[in-house]
Amino acid sequence: MSQRNIIILVVAGLIGVLAVYLANTWFSGVEERQQAIAEQQELVNIAVASQELAFGTALNTDNVRMVSWPRNSVPAGAFTDLGSIDPGQVAIRPIAVGEPILQSRISGRASLSANLPVDMRAVSIPVNAVSGVAGFVLPGDVVDVMLTRDNTTTVLLENVLVLAIDRRANDQETEPAVVDTATLQLDPVSAQRLTLARQVGNLSLALRNVENQEMGPRPRVTVADLGYFSAPPARARASNPAPRAPQPNSNPAPSRVASSGPSMSATPSAPEMTIIRGTQATEYEVPRYGSR
Repeated sequence: MSQRNIIILVVAGLIGVLAVYLANTWFSGVEERQQAIAEQQELVNIAVASQELAFGTALNTDNVRMVSWPRNSVPAGAFTDLGSIDPGQVAIRPIAVGEPILQSRISGRASLSANLPVDMRAVSIPVNAVSGVAGFVLPGDVVDVMLTRDNTTTVLLENVLVLAIDRRANDQETEPAVVDTATLQLDPVSAQRLTLARQVGNLSLALRNVENQEMGPRPRVTVADLGYFSAPPARARASNPAPRAPQPNSNPAPSRVASSGPSMSATPSAPEMTIIRGTQATEYEVPRYGSR
């Protein structure tokens, strides 16, 4: 090998070593700058979802990753180490990409009981296309429960969270569907009231704005409030008794009988009409046309 070729090889090797050194220096500088920025902004690493996690999805290294997060805005229940997430944990609520993994959103089993707070109960009621608001009631919605019995409707419960519709517990399924049951989250006393109400009347759901949490008045609506009466109420009839029949005269005048011609019949009584004002019914005699 000539001396020229040897010199070329030595120079190429030196250039390669220099390139590797410069690359390592640059990458080390990037890591140091990122570390300095993290220390300056007080960032910490937390576990987030790297892909959409549906109800019941098992957590693993393919769908969970660590990212930097401002220390003063780390949500309660976040994981700062992948090793702190127990094996076999599954999502019990839908988790979006980049959303922190929280202890309240995962469990050892994908069941409805894992979604319930410790002081609440889940109760199911039958619904249909009408009582279920035509299938537009979905998991995560808030409803009022109305009870109808004896021609009277009352608001039994307000601001009730819907946990599931039939067997759907995923609030990402937004397509309306006619269902048979709705599972509601209630406190123990309200759960008893709802169970008893199923036996004494018909239940219906009223969908409300999820941001409206104010308790309103609970008026009792009856048939009388519809503005139509098929017959006077019984109480109104009792307060307006029918006129008494005329007492027979103790000394009736002798009736005159015509000697000839057809017998004279008694004059028919005048017609009557009933006027209803509110719940009061009053009867009036209507004179015949031409009579005084």
